Amino acid sequence: MLAVRGNTVDGVLRRSARRVPRRTAVRYRDRAWTYAELDEAVSGAAAVLLAEGMRPGDRVAAYGHNSDAYLIGFLGCARAGLIHVPLNHHLEGDDLRYLVEQSGSSLVLADPKLIDRLPLGVRTLPLRDTEDSLLDRLRTAVPPRGWPAVVDEDLAQLLYTSGTTALPKGAMMTHGALVAEYASAITALDLGERDRPLHSLPLYHSAQMHVFLLPYLAVGAENTIIPAPEPGAVFDLVEAGRADSLFAPPTVWIGLANHPDFATRELSGLRKAYYGASIMPVPVLERLRDRLPELAFYNCFGQSEIGPLATVLGPDEHEGRMDSCGRAVLFVEAKVVDEAGKDVPDGTPGEVVYRSPQLCEGYWDKPEETAEAFRDGWFRSGDLAVRDSEGYFTVVDRVKDVINSGGVLVASREVEDVLYGHPAVAEVAVVGLPDERWIEVVTAIVVPRRAITAEELVAYGREQLANFKAPKRVLLVEGLPRNASGKILKRELRDRYAAKGT
Repeated sequence: MLAVRGNTVDGVLRRSARRVPRRTAVRYRDRAWTYAELDEAVSGAAAVLLAEGMRPGDRVAAYGHNSDAYLIGFLGCARAGLIHVPLNHHLEGDDLRYLVEQSGSSLVLADPKLIDRLPLGVRTLPLRDTEDSLLDRLRTAVPPRGWPAVVDEDLAQLLYTSGTTALPKGAMMTHGALVAEYASAITALDLGERDRPLHSLPLYHSAQMHVFLLPYLAVGAENTIIPAPEPGAVFDLVEAGRADSLFAPPTVWIGLANHPDFATRELSGLRKAYYGASIMPVPVLERLRDRLPELAFYNCFGQSEIGPLATVLGPDEHEGRMDSCGRAVLFVEAKVVDEAGKDVPDGTPGEVVYRSPQLCEGYWDKPEETAEAFRDGWFRSGDLAVRDSEGYFTVVDRVKDVINSGGVLVASREVEDVLYGHPAVAEVAVVGLPDERWIEVVTAIVVPRRAITAEELVAYGREQLANFKAPKRVLLVEGLPRNASGKILKRELRDRYAAKGT
């Protein structure tokens, strides 16, 4: 039987199914599941996985696009006591092999069209679209004689970090840590059962799954899953009354705001706008607010290791704090420290550290990295930030992205915010490139919106910024490399352009 007191990930759905069994839980394309049907499907998926020989503690990877089957597979793993390992469906070759092998996954739930990309010899089970898929088999699955006794302390998922600075590390998330994070998300983001959230970002990424989809299932909302945040599809669902809240990283909001239909479509039904995963340029946020003045904006900040929500800036807190990421959420304690781990005064930049029941247990099979990240009872985030006297945090940069130009430290975000104010700039990333004179030279890599020269943008930067902060080089490119969550891969930009000697 299922654990009487277990606060498990699948238990979140089970409680909603008892409370609102006939309410629609999830829509995907032409399929809809009530809460009772979804809960039954999760039990069926768990039964299929156990019948495949999986045992509690085994790792089961998931390699697929957004779908109802992907969600059911994750919750089925949770109910069966298996450890779910979400994989970026864009990965191939050595990157994909590394995650499958490092996690020790003995089975991969995969979309049929992706199976050929997986390493040879890896055992697979199709998620959907075939007669022998998980989605097809769960309808006739026979429940086991006794369900595994899953408890709060058991691992539910390995969330691999984005790998912007090194090889990805698998953050070991327990059931209890994720459920605590769901409570924090519900409270800080005002998630309610009458909301109609649209889930368009990859479910393999922790933000869409754990900050929005699972917390919304916990409150009993009606959820719609789509494959990707394609502007036309988003606009259609909002106009049809099917969606009134949306989470997206700044790169997606920029794409929506720049789309030619954004100015003409009827989008007043969109009530809540959540952004996160990377820093939102202040000029872009101001443009969005000018177009949709009644839309409530929430800034969500955190990282995979904390489930991933750590701080939130609510809609009534933006005034005067447009560049802040807010205050710590319900189950998170945060502070700012120096390199030695000592608290710094409010207003002084330092590294953000956390204590929280939402935190991971460490990194899978990486004891040295775990010891480095968890020191003196706190988790070192790697984010450089300032805390004010009222508890609001403002992220200055990633510690590893601060530029040392002539011995003076320059925050790349400050330079980026200035350049976003130029009407010809669509996107920009500022990095430090090696320089014999300056140690690192401030370099802006720009995706232009219209014709502009690098010299014009260098001159603009000098007009707006102190000389040591202004970019000395501007490179014009067609696009910027990103990871699954939309974060710009500055490590890749540094490697690419430093190698070219540009």
